[in-house]
Order: sequence, then C-alpha cells, then structure tokens
Amino acid sequence: MTTQETQFDIIVVGGGSGGIAVASSLLKRRSDLNIAIVEPSSHHYYQPGWTMVGGGVFDAAVTKRPISSVMPKGVKWIQGAVSEFRPNNNEVVLRDARTLGYDILITAPGIKLDWGQIDGLEETLGQNGVTSNYRYDLAPYTYELVKNLRQGTALFTQPPMPIKCAGAPQKAMYLSCDNWRDSGDLSTINVEFHNSGGVLFGVDAYVPALMEYIESYGINLNFGSTLISVDGPNKKAVFETAAGQVEKSFDILHVCPPQVAPDFIADSPLATDSGYVDVHLETLQHVRYPNIFGLGDATTTPNAKTMAAARKQAPIVAENALAALNQKQPIFAYDGYGSCPLTVEKGKIVLAEFGYGGKLLPSFPNWIIDGTQPRRMSWLLKSHALPWIYWNGMLKGHEWLAKPDQKIAN
Repeated sequence: MTTQETQFDIIVVGGGSGGIAVASSLLKRRSDLNIAIVEPSSHHYYQPGWTMVGGGVFDAAVTKRPISSVMPKGVKWIQGAVSEFRPNNNEVVLRDARTLGYDILITAPGIKLDWGQIDGLEETLGQNGVTSNYRYDLAPYTYELVKNLRQGTALFTQPPMPIKCAGAPQKAMYLSCDNWRDSGDLSTINVEFHNSGGVLFGVDAYVPALMEYIESYGINLNFGSTLISVDGPNKKAVFETAAGQVEKSFDILHVCPPQVAPDFIADSPLATDSGYVDVHLETLQHVRYPNIFGLGDATTTPNAKTMAAARKQAPIVAENALAALNQKQPIFAYDGYGSCPLTVEKGKIVLAEFGYGGKLLPSFPNWIIDGTQPRRMSWLLKSHALPWIYWNGMLKGHEWLAKPDQKIAN
C-alpha cells in the first residue's frame, strides 16, 4: 500500500484466524474490494497445534509462518496496532497516529491472555516447572517437563470462563498422562485438575467418555478451584476454593491463564460492559453500528471460542458485511457452531461439536465419526486433515464444511 492510502471499503482489525479467513471469503465473493487488514505481528500461528506440541506430537515450528505468507492476495496489510475506534466517523486510529477510514469495519482481534491476574505467574513461566500450552514458546517446555517427570505432582488449571478452546487445559492433562502411562510412570505421579467451574465439560453428551479417561488415568478432580498465585522457586501454588485458600506443592504446573477482551476493544465504544464487541448472536452485526461486524474470540456471542467457530463465522460475516455495504439487511445466521477435538490419548479424540445452548452439531454422521466417543478417525482429522485445511482452505477462502446455509428468519 502507498502511504497516502487511508480510505478502504473494508477494514479488518486482526490478522489471526478470523481476520485472514473473513478477508479471503470477502475476496472470493468480490475480488475488486479494497480491503485492509490491521495487524502488528510479523508471524501467524496455528494455535490448535500447540496442544500437540505440548504432547510431543508436533514440532512447534510447523505451527508458525510469516504473516506475509498467509495474507490474501489483494489485501493491504497495515502492520500496526489500533489505539482508538471512532465509529461515528467510520474511522480507526493507529498507535502511530495514522487515521484510516472505512465503509465497513470487521473486528477479529482475538482474546487477551491475562497472565498478570495470577500473582507470581509471569516471572516464573518457562522455568521452575511452570508452563502453558497457550503460548508458542512454552508448549515445547510442557513436553520437556512431561517426558522428564518420573514421580511427583502435576497440577493442571482452568480459570473462569470465557477462555479460548475450553477443552485445551484438559487436553494437556490427558496427553501428559498418556505419555506417563507409556513410560510406566503414571502410577507414581499425582495428577490433579483444578477447574474454576463446576463441571468437567459444558456439554453433557461428551462427559461420560471423558470421565472414563479421568478414572483410567487416576486424575483427581477439583471443581470450584481457581489458581490465584504461584511461587515458582518453591514450587507452591495457591487456589481459591469455597472452603478458603488451599496451597499445593507441585513438580509440574500447567496453567491456563485468565482471559479478557483486548484493552483497545474493552475501552472502546464497540464494547459492552463485559469488554467484548457487542454483536447480534446470529448476524454478528454490531448492535449499535450496522456497518460494523465482529467474529472470533472478542465478541459477545456465547459460543465456544475456538478456531472452528471462526471458520464458520467468517463466511457468514463476509455475506452479511457485503449486504451492509450494499445498504441491505444481513442474510445469514450463525448457529453458534464450535468444535473442540478433545485429545484423550495419542491416537484417539472425542470430537465435541456443538452450537448455542449445547446443541450437538456433528459434521459427520455417527457411522463415520461418533463424536461422543474416542475415535481414531477423529485423531486423524485433528493431526493430519485440519492443519492442512487450515493453511490451504480456511485462510484462502475455501469454505469446506463452512458455507453459509442458514438464512435469517423474516
């Protein structure tokens, strides 16, 4: 782009899964659109792969590519960060004071990992046995810790909702246990799952299969238990529970951090009181600004915050944004679809697929994949098919199993 170009048909804020996918879907429909993506990062990550990195299945490098290599052809990449939204003027302001104008704005900034909410955590991450698959640089450390532990205590945590990929904290636990079972060390390791919530998984249909693995691995469940502080050098973790604060010693502590809307979203006119972009749950159109849409983790929609949700949302936002660009009403509805491939062991996955209200929304008939049961076919989908579909399909505007089909009811 030239330095003088500041006005666009569509500005997409965020160059992650949702932002790249929606821009590609838009260009598949109208190749003449003048689209800008505002994204400060130089690299793009396949974040669903980090669970596999922490389990010793993937190498971290396969989840990372230069963002320039995934930018859709024809899109203007503005490598910068947004500091302010001016929706009444159809403008966004960047941190370097540049002002960009738009006809349509699409927000897809992702969610903020708020490590600082847990006292002592940030200074000990990546050392003293404290790790997290929620960061690219830490997922390899998870596997290093797991493969070297022979006895002791391993704690896995899950904070209050919302978080992205709500199954990821227990995926890390299951793959770790599977590794310890293979090495013959599982019986000498005390594994505990500390979940701020009150249930193992939010959709009942998948819980029985997961409980079989909880029992098989000998995992101790602790519901209503929220990590509030970490003393890395002394390997102590403190949890808030209904009975008060409880201190636990650990050899490995795998932390899922609390998560919030990015500051520049939460402090903007686009946000509701929760800090997230205030959109209609079906159309993904902003409730107050009809030329603004949102998708991905930073919206108020009550779906699971997963890459699979963004995959389904992107074509719907593309269709509805183009309708708004033509001064028309939104056409298609999002049903809340999200998917969480729960890696219960190497070679088997419980493929949770569901929408708003926990309604099961399987992509395949049961005779191909019964998502409520651990299946090798689901593992092959997660380990082989989905990464390829991500890089070569979703990010390029190919809408395999994601084409909009549910129209807004009149």
